[in-house]
Amino acid sequence: MTSIFFNHEVDDDRRRQMIFQGDLFVYSATPASAELVEFARELIEKAFGTLDPELAQYEMPVERFAALLADLKPRFIHHERCKKLLPRVLEEAGCSVWDTYFDVPRMRTSTSDEYLTSGISYAYHPHRDCWYSAPFSQVNWWMPIYPVVPENVMAFHTRYFDQPVGNGSDRYDYADWTAVERPSAATHIYSDTRRQPKPEQTIELEPQVRVIPEPGGFVMFSGAHLHSTVPNTSGRTRFSIDFRTVDIHDVRARRGAPNVDALCVGTTLRDFRRCTDLEQVPEELALEYEAEALSRRG
Repeated sequence: MTSIFFNHEVDDDRRRQMIFQGDLFVYSATPASAELVEFARELIEKAFGTLDPELAQYEMPVERFAALLADLKPRFIHHERCKKLLPRVLEEAGCSVWDTYFDVPRMRTSTSDEYLTSGISYAYHPHRDCWYSAPFSQVNWWMPIYPVVPENVMAFHTRYFDQPVGNGSDRYDYADWTAVERPSAATHIYSDTRRQPKPEQTIELEPQVRVIPEPGGFVMFSGAHLHSTVPNTSGRTRFSIDFRTVDIHDVRARRGAPNVDALCVGTTLRDFRRCTDLEQVPEELALEYEAEALSRRG
């Protein structure tokens, strides 16, 4: 069973435990998350100039739109201001800045009516982040930049949280993805041929859960949840931010959601930075996780 908690007062250790059991936590915007969203809007609106970013898809050739995103998104992702704001967001949400590590905040887009659904604006099929070499202690954070509606958010397919799904994770190698597949995203405009783990059985998309936070509000959920991009029929491009966190004690103790079907190799742990000083997760832990992933595959 998945429960949804709104602005629930609970310490982060207990919250993570509940997230690892499949629960979702939804929060209103905090001062830092509102500032992060405002900064994202500044970059977006500067990039689109006189056009309304949510409606610009109707006035731009898709190739130009993709090229604009290919410039805009990395500028946000790697901006020094994001590295300063993310620890504040986490601290305001009750996380320990000494124990919490985060990866870069990614700006996502979902265009309406299949205008651009591949590459730089990929419309994600049902998937678990754990199929992509994420640790099972990973917590995902997702927040909209502009107002969203049920027709342009993400869907959680909660019945599969502890139910195996046939998938292609046994052919996924995170090192190969980061070296070859990820850098080519902007070249995939009309279709996406990159090798990604996908369901290899029929998925029952209903029942599903769609969460609608306010801009700067956010939902926290396990990287083991099966989730997907909702086909956008809203008439507006959706802009959002997502990032991921791990608690170093969970990483060391191998606490996290159950692994019901992931057989990928590699680990994303090297992508995470500690809130206090931006230090990486200790290398010995990354090496241990890589060895364990290889042993799972046999």
